Amino acid sequence: MWEYEYSAETSVSPEALWNSWSNPELWIEWNDGIEKFELDGPFAVGTSFRMTVPGGDTVELRFVEIETGSLWVDVMTGDGFDVRTEHRLTALEDGRTRVTYRTEITGTAADSIGPEIGPEITADFPDVVNNLIAHAGR
Repeated sequence: MWEYEYSAETSVSPEALWNSWSNPELWIEWNDGIEKFELDGPFAVGTSFRMTVPGGDTVELRFVEIETGSLWVDVMTGDGFDVRTEHRLTALEDGRTRVTYRTEITGTAADSIGPEIGPEITADFPDVVNNLIAHAGR
């Protein structure tokens, strides 16, 4: 298994952050890692979507878990591996919100493919989280 996690804390409300997350058509406004985005249905478990990275490949993912207001998880399935990314909001005691992106690569090919593609997938997490916070805080 290969894994990576990035978190940031903000004064932006969980509701505002969730609004930016739960409206995938807005993702391209704040996620510089998306050049093109296609959604096959609502923001709901089972819906597939495709993202094209700037100058790069198109990946197909699906929503596998959603807890309204706090969590959504997508999965990309490859040959012998799954890339699972958890997007979580945690309310903190001081009124702030922790935003967490966590990726796990599992499966029979995870030990070989994880170190190869994991850093590519997660390299922009700090920028993506900061851009999400800025977008939601408007």
